[in-house]
Amino acid sequence: MADKSLKVSENASGKWYVDENCIACDSCVSIAPDIFAMNDDATHAYVKKQPASAEENQLAEDAKGSCPTEAIGDDGE
Repeated sequence: MADKSLKVSENASGKWYVDENCIACDSCVSIAPDIFAMNDDATHAYVKKQPASAEENQLAEDAKGSCPTEAIGDDGE
């Protein structure tokens, strides 16, 4: 389970976030490229934009389910 106290700094403010357990597998970016992105040195992903529709929220949920390290959370601020 993702830990909101370990959020990576690049996350857009809001409910969804990526924490420091991300291994940069790129799965979330592949599933939801409008929501997730890789940081500049490709060491981890982050939430670049909070979901703004039911469809985007479902894509974020799908990305969360695909994360091998459970680094995506949806209990943020």
